Amino acid sequence: MPMPDDSNAAAAATPASVSRWSVMFRALQHRNFQLFFGGQLISLIGTWMDTIAEAWLVYRLTGSSLLLGTVAFAGQIPVFLLAPIGGMAADRLNRRSIVIATQSTSMALAGILAALTISGRVKVWEVVMLASFMGVVNAFDIPARQAFLVEMVGREDLMNAIALNSSMFNGARVIGPAIAGILVASIGEGWCFFANSVSYIAVIAGLLLMKIERRAAQERMASALEHIAEGFRFVQQTRPIFALLLLLGLVSLVAMPYSVLMPVFAARILHGNARTLGVLMGATGVGALTGALVLASRTGLKGLSKWVAFSCMGFGVALILFSFSRWYIVSVALLVPVGFSMMVQMASSNTLIQAMVPDRLRGRTMAVYSMMFMGMAPLGSLLAGALGKSIGAPLTVALGGCGAVIGGIVFARQLPKLRVEARQLILAQALAGGEPPGSMTARTVD
Repeated sequence: MPMPDDSNAAAAATPASVSRWSVMFRALQHRNFQLFFGGQLISLIGTWMDTIAEAWLVYRLTGSSLLLGTVAFAGQIPVFLLAPIGGMAADRLNRRSIVIATQSTSMALAGILAALTISGRVKVWEVVMLASFMGVVNAFDIPARQAFLVEMVGREDLMNAIALNSSMFNGARVIGPAIAGILVASIGEGWCFFANSVSYIAVIAGLLLMKIERRAAQERMASALEHIAEGFRFVQQTRPIFALLLLLGLVSLVAMPYSVLMPVFAARILHGNARTLGVLMGATGVGALTGALVLASRTGLKGLSKWVAFSCMGFGVALILFSFSRWYIVSVALLVPVGFSMMVQMASSNTLIQAMVPDRLRGRTMAVYSMMFMGMAPLGSLLAGALGKSIGAPLTVALGGCGAVIGGIVFARQLPKLRVEARQLILAQALAGGEPPGSMTARTVD
């Protein structure tokens, strides 16, 4: 009996495999996005190291879940207060220049925290103050960076760029906490802060090497305040975008602050240390990275609104189950679907919003997105810290999970009313971008 020709089978399989990979990573065909992706990946590993080390430092110095929530509040509330100004700046000024400035400032702030910690002089109030300064920087960085994606890849590959950007964020979320857990346990938190400061060099270098076509200048007949108000009116009057942002704000307020209480779970409930915290956060990152890559493999918007609803409900259910776990392995395993669901909801919402918004309003709309995603989190962090102190971390996380489940159900019930307007908006922006009717953004959303 003749043997099957393995070479022919391999040849037949290779094009399909290559096709899948080329679809999943198609935004990396753009040189500017390659530079952004590489530099940002290095920088984000440093950022996640900083996040874990900072949480452990505060908990080591104080042993207080309330102060964990306070530091998170200080770092995020400026986004809620100042993001509208950041969004207006992103629509009126050069977005790349804004991101270079914000990344450079972040590098300096991380360096100050490293110097204070390594020298042994760091105080909790200094951590709170530096966190608040970083929040001010993020209020300008997030809208500009999100709006800048379309300038790097164009509308056709925007969905893939958002998904890959999320995968990069969560790939770093897997690596950063793992490294931080080892470094904190062996040489202390300060060197994590130092590594974070140095890591910003990569993203700044990538931004400087980009070649970006100049955007058409915005007319400035209206004042800055009128520009900000125009962005809020657009979001309020555009029902699909308003509904997506409302759901995101709810989840950010009641469910996402679970991460603030992770040091409590690591130390008190699972009886671990900084390395335990790193593994828990890394498990969330594995799930989130998987979710981002699943989204990156998609080529259309059809069905994405359902993904938002079901991922929100899945996020809540996974959090509730995690809150009841008292076993290390089970807790780590449950954080994988927590990360997956959270990422799918966030990235899907981001993609749908950017597909519906005109470019002249992109920065201001993403500023409202920042307010809902990061701006509501400080209120939730403060609430989670206070509740964690009074009723315990597990019950606090379970209540947040219940809120996410309820929000997902309400959003799912509203979908039939939102789809018609969403289709019209997506088609209008696809045509305005000069794309063919069969392109990704022109496809319907269900």
